Amino acid sequence: MVKKIFKYRGKTIEELKELSLKEFMELIPSRQRRSLKRGYTDAQKSFLKRIKAGDNNIKTHCRNMVILPEMIGKTILVFQGKTYQAINIEEDMIGHVLGEFAPTRKNVSHSAPGIGATKSSSSLSVK
Repeated sequence: MVKKIFKYRGKTIEELKELSLKEFMELIPSRQRRSLKRGYTDAQKSFLKRIKAGDNNIKTHCRNMVILPEMIGKTILVFQGKTYQAINIEEDMIGHVLGEFAPTRKNVSHSAPGIGATKSSSSLSVK
């Protein structure tokens, strides 16, 4: 069985890592390209320094950081508003934003209605 080689817009991971930021920006979608063109914030700059230093399990609040090829294989803890969620960066995530993989809202699941909720709920048993 042959393992499929991942390519992003016709380029392998090794080729993507060798590209400059301007060349990489030509490959990603326009929304991410515009955010990179504006430049990094101070928090994003310090985050990238830690990535380039080889740190793993980096905690960050930068939910709007575009995932770059140099982040592949790292585990990043993204803030959700209360806790940090661990995200393992894979090849498929290139060009997306960190916040896409750490949802801030939980699913709402309702139970039975409470006492006096509505007139129609009075027929339900209260336990």
